[in-house]
Amino acid sequence: MPSSRNRAVVRLEWFAHGKGLALPARQTAAAAGYDLCAALPQGEAFVLAPGAHGLVACGFALALPPGFEAQIRPRSGLAAKSGVTVLNAPGTIDADYRGEVKVILINHGAAPFAVRRGDRIAQMVIAEVAQSEIVEVEELEETARGQGGFGSTGVGA
Repeated sequence: MPSSRNRAVVRLEWFAHGKGLALPARQTAAAAGYDLCAALPQGEAFVLAPGAHGLVACGFALALPPGFEAQIRPRSGLAAKSGVTVLNAPGTIDADYRGEVKVILINHGAAPFAVRRGDRIAQMVIAEVAQSEIVEVEELEETARGQGGFGSTGVGA
């Protein structure tokens, strides 16, 4: 059944070092995430040693509509095959941010991991953000769960 929600139009501006890369793209029609590519100089590699982390530029800035964010998430294939993931997953790109989109990668694997220009390093999900307000109160209402957290509901059935 088609959704009745509005489509978010996201504008993208390339920086000089990003020109020539593919636009962020979903790899299948029903995919939620747009793959992000590394905007490194041609012929150069950014190598992450095991346990190391680093910032990888994507070569563009975004203009998201008010009420939306871009979430930067790991690619499951990189994590499963190489142990490489996004350190602050999910990272958030706010609607009013106009700087370059960059990804903080970390290598949890046992071998060095090389990133080259055009490599798909992360995915970006555009999400609607609820507009909310935080109100201070003297006491919160009780719930069945109460203060239980950090595994208080158990691990298995």
